[in-house]
Order: sequence, then structure tokens, then C-alpha cells
Amino acid sequence: MALADTLTAVGTVALARCGARPFGTHLFSVWPGAAFAATAFPVRCTPGDNLAIHVAVAQAPPGSALVVDVAGEAEYGYVDEILAVAASTRGVTGIILDGCVRDIAAIARCALPVFGAGVAVREAGHEAGGSVGRQISMAAGGPVPLPVRRGDWIVADDDGVVCLPRGQVSAIIAATVDSVSREREIIDAVYAGESTLDLLDLDPSRVTGWEGRAEHRARRSRALGALRDTAAHGAESHSTGRSRFSPRSAVGDPRD
Repeated sequence: MALADTLTAVGTVALARCGARPFGTHLFSVWPGAAFAATAFPVRCTPGDNLAIHVAVAQAPPGSALVVDVAGEAEYGYVDEILAVAASTRGVTGIILDGCVRDIAAIARCALPVFGAGVAVREAGHEAGGSVGRQISMAAGGPVPLPVRRGDWIVADDDGVVCLPRGQVSAIIAATVDSVSREREIIDAVYAGESTLDLLDLDPSRVTGWEGRAEHRARRSRALGALRDTAAHGAESHSTGRSRFSPRSAVGDPRD
């Protein structure tokens, strides 16, 4: 499985849990179901101007994603139908920008994954400059801005957008594959009727009004036993090559 396919398959939630850095929660996909994983081509616009995005579309390597810093002035439609069609035609995988977009129905028809901060009818200018290919800073899921460099991996889906810094991709994806396997075991146990309190070893006595202490202890013992059996079976399946995800292609990817 190619690295991009593996990253898309495990998803942004699992990647963020295992070390990928989340972008701000203000970003959303222009059309539902949009998802991609690609290396970043950073872009910095001057406020209210998208000339740098036009330059990036012409210059970015096919298969990369534009990650656009709009210099704090979000209330313009920086990406429109023209740019979306141009980017798709040039082989750009997707666009992430911390500003607004417009022509969202046309962007959806184009099927280019675009993630932005909102929708604005106001048109951006095309003459004020900016930069392409140089490190930028994006709003992140915390107080510290997220640096994005050319060659970092970007993964985006309906749950959000994350960045995997180059040089850390192998470690993050290996931890994520293990995490996804563990989560699958828990979900299977929940389908079988087990309680999340037991499976996640939670302490319900901290919640006022909790009843059922003795029943909880008995269920917890059964649930932990079931998880041990599932883990043992999973280890056996992994040894025979039947694991759901394989990190081999990602760990050995020369771009990490």
C-alpha cells in the first residue's frame, strides 16, 4: 500500500492521536467526503490577494497539496472555480487554506478537495505578491502556530487536517497502525455487548450518582479477559500476514 493510501486509510483522528499535528478546528471541507494525503507545497498570500496561489498552481509538483497562509485576512474568496479547475488540471491533489473560498458548488463539481475557513463572496486581488515553497505558519489546534515546510505530509478528511513533519512520518504511522488495530478490537467488543467503561478501564465512581459498583467489577473482569483473547488472536493473525494495515511501505518511503 502506497504511503498516501495508508495515511488516508487510517485517517486524521488516529494520526493526531499518535503525533501528527492538527490544524485549527476552523477548517472544513468544501464538499462532504473530500479526503487526501500529499506532500505540502507552502504558499503565503498578502492580505486580500491570491496572486501567490496562482503562481503555486503553475509551479507546484504534481501530486502535492497547496497549504496556504492568507496572512490573517480570511474574509476574501481566495480560491474560486477558476483556481480549483486550474489546480486539478495541473495535478494538484488538494488545497488547504486558512481563509475563505467562493464558488463552492463549482469546486464540488470539480471534485478537488479544498479545505478552508469559510465562504466569502468578496473577490481577492491578483497583484500584491506573496511567496511559494517557503515555510509558513498556520493556525493549529493549540496556542502555538503550526509550521509547514515543503515536503511535510498533509492529511485531510471530514474530521480535519493534520501535518506530519518530514522525518517523523515513519514513527507516526507505525504508532497509528498499532492504535487503529487496538481501536478495532475495542469496537468489536462493544458490538459484542461490552461496556466502554470496562474496555477503557474508566472509573465511573468519579461521577456523582453512579450505581452498580459490584456489577461493574464483574463486567470489567470479563471485558479485560475478552480483550486479552482478542489481542492474542490478533498477534497470531499478524504473524501470518493477515493484519488490516501494513506500515511497511510507509516506513520505507524515501521521502520520509
